[in-house]
Amino acid sequence: MADRSNENVNPDAAVKDPDDWVTGDEPPTAAQESYLHTLAREAGEEVPDGLTKAEASRRIDELQAETGRGR
Repeated sequence: MADRSNENVNPDAAVKDPDDWVTGDEPPTAAQESYLHTLAREAGEEVPDGLTKAEASRRIDELQAETGRGR
């Protein structure tokens, strides 16, 4: 039987740049929208209309850094 332990798994291997996402030009998911609005409210910023899934992801990363949330 194959060893399926997580000892040699690189957690960053599954992380892709949002520009490389096949679905990056689709509208944000409900979870992204909710979290983005939560972060924006905490940062005292507005969420622009019409963001794509990839743009929302990048904005979430920026707001996480700004608010100290996340990673």
